Amino acid sequence: ANRQKVYYGLLREPDLSAFTNTLLMNEPDEEDNGEGDKPKKKKLKRDAHLKRQKNDPNAPVASRMPFPDLRDTDKAEKARALKDSLKRITLGPDCLPSVCFYSVLNSASSLTAIEITDDASILGAGFSDAAIKIWSLVPSKLKVLKSAEELADINRDADDVLVRMMDENSGAVSRTLYGHSGPVYGISFSPDKTMLLSCSEDGTVRLWSLQTWTCIVCYRGHMYAVWDVKFSPQGYYFASAGHDKTVMLWSTEQHHTLRIFAGHFSDVDCIAFHPNCNYIASGSSDRSVRVWDCVSGNCVRLMTGHKSAVSVLSFSPDGRFLATGGRDSRVLFWDIAHDGHSPCLFRDGYILASSSTDFGLAMWDFQKLINESSLEDVNVAHNPDVRTDSKNLLITSYATKTSPIIHLHFTRRNLLLSVGPFCG
Repeated sequence: ANRQKVYYGLLREPDLSAFTNTLLMNEPDEEDNGEGDKPKKKKLKRDAHLKRQKNDPNAPVASRMPFPDLRDTDKAEKARALKDSLKRITLGPDCLPSVCFYSVLNSASSLTAIEITDDASILGAGFSDAAIKIWSLVPSKLKVLKSAEELADINRDADDVLVRMMDENSGAVSRTLYGHSGPVYGISFSPDKTMLLSCSEDGTVRLWSLQTWTCIVCYRGHMYAVWDVKFSPQGYYFASAGHDKTVMLWSTEQHHTLRIFAGHFSDVDCIAFHPNCNYIASGSSDRSVRVWDCVSGNCVRLMTGHKSAVSVLSFSPDGRFLATGGRDSRVLFWDIAHDGHSPCLFRDGYILASSSTDFGLAMWDFQKLINESSLEDVNVAHNPDVRTDSKNLLITSYATKTSPIIHLHFTRRNLLLSVGPFCG
């Protein structure tokens, strides 16, 4: 498996480039600093983004994984993400992120899943009583779509048509979804925040509308409990993993599976999409990590090193590295670019944050690890030595009082959000 080429580069989006480039050029500069010279910080960030729009030689062709054309709402969301990225703080050992902790009350033994939207505006939680609860983290409340009769009277050509479609009197800080018949073990928001996926012990995956707050589709394919579900970074496709030792690839437009990835020898506990959507990483109770090609269905990487079940996966922003965490209390880093594999993360790829259920949060210098590793010499016959001097990479650690941290999320501006149940 490890001899196959992996196209880890990021895709260029030619249909969006003109839209984003115009946005960048219209971003206002800061005022003069009093000496006649304007700060060049924003201009440098714009130039850096424009430079990233060039084709990546390590990226797959855009047509390799078919996606529908982007809608105007998708482009608007990407534009907002781009504006936020211009204000992102570059992290490092001398500039650590601020941490905001959310405690979920009365959930010490019932909280089973947590997820936060990419723009950090909505938080979702799954519980052992089969309920899913959604909270708004911003002043904007969670509204319901108007009735069909009211929608018929709306001017579809209006600039604010999406706002007019929602019932202003229905706003609520939180909402609860019911439909599963067992504990909810995983949830995932669509990139445009209009849909939510959930998976459960009942063996099903459900797709929910966050406009009508109802279940749209119930996907049945797994034979037993489903442990994790994830939307792809571009939406449209999603993956699920479960007790039947398989990973399944689905589409929101079809009821049946598109791919079934089989190869693990025990439960598949966690999954993660590669940033270019062409690959899926899976972690299993068999202590291995596999990377699957969504197009061919083949396993292109098999990585072993954990001494217990793998419980969390995360790709680096550039798609080259993969961080894995296991129940053996270890975090391993892998370079998927080469034919061989090596334990070697994260909005900007300089700082990795890790958490555990022992009330701790740690921050690691990922950039230092990369700089000190000879990644270019890796091949099938030779892998670099596995580094175990993690203390030299540890920047700092924090302890919570009585709340285990079960979810971490870097916002677009590099604020670190953490979530856990209150165990007072």
